[in-house]
Amino acid sequence: MADFVRVPVERVPEEQLHALLEEYASRDGTDYGAEETSMDVRVARLLKQMHSGKVQLLFDVDSEQWDILPADDAERLLGNFDAP
Repeated sequence: MADFVRVPVERVPEEQLHALLEEYASRDGTDYGAEETSMDVRVARLLKQMHSGKVQLLFDVDSEQWDILPADDAERLLGNFDAP
């Protein structure tokens, strides 16, 4: 079973965080609606969602991979089943 760790966005250096968000926003299967959205706008939206707590950055210690998940999903993976 995976061992996930929540990574506070404030602890990630700005340049690396921007690179992570760009990589996430460019993944296959990401859909931003009928209109084309610039990478800068997608990254800004993700950053806003992170700061508001709507999404969280998780790191899988076993696979050494990271992901951005909706807060509820992240809490379930972290074992915080009493989360809202």
